[in-house]
Amino acid sequence: GDIVSIDFGAIYRDYHGDAAVTVGLGKVSPKAKELMETTEGALKAGIAAARAGAKLGDVSAAIQQYAESRGFSVIREYTGHAIGREMHEEPQVPNFGIPGEGPVLRKGMTFALEPMLSTGDWHTRLGDNQWTVYTSDGSLAAHFEHTIAITDGEPEILTA
Repeated sequence: GDIVSIDFGAIYRDYHGDAAVTVGLGKVSPKAKELMETTEGALKAGIAAARAGAKLGDVSAAIQQYAESRGFSVIREYTGHAIGREMHEEPQVPNFGIPGEGPVLRKGMTFALEPMLSTGDWHTRLGDNQWTVYTSDGSLAAHFEHTIAITDGEPEILTA
């Protein structure tokens, strides 16, 4: 009845890709299912906003608005990021933001968008293994991620 997020990366011809999914283990609660659907929807909203000429804040704000309008908290301690020859490049892509702020998106830029939402508070804690992340209040959390490329039109999802 629990959910678990799996975040993974790959390197192909010296370029990095990053993706994540959240899956249910056994029969999950309706709230857990809604959380997973909303987190994936927030990712889609961010991807839809990621167009040449838009600002990075437009992407962040789209993710935040989608999530919070459905009653979920945006985890703020982890962000998406630019990606290419390195896994984590600048700029970071917060899952919250103000439309019209930040760098202008240009054709050829690549980003890993990765909304992380929770049913409770947005604060997190790191597990003893220094890798596993939990919500501070023990609430459910979900995470979905795709690596995308900015094009002249629709963004291209590189990890679909």
